[in-house]
Amino acid sequence: SRMATPGGRKVIHARRARGRKKLSA
Repeated sequence: SRMATPGGRKVIHARRARGRKKLSA
């Protein structure tokens, strides 16, 4: 789930912004 995106850090930022919505998408 952490390396879901090629950047890796984008997931962490998205987690704070949208929470689980980004992880699901």
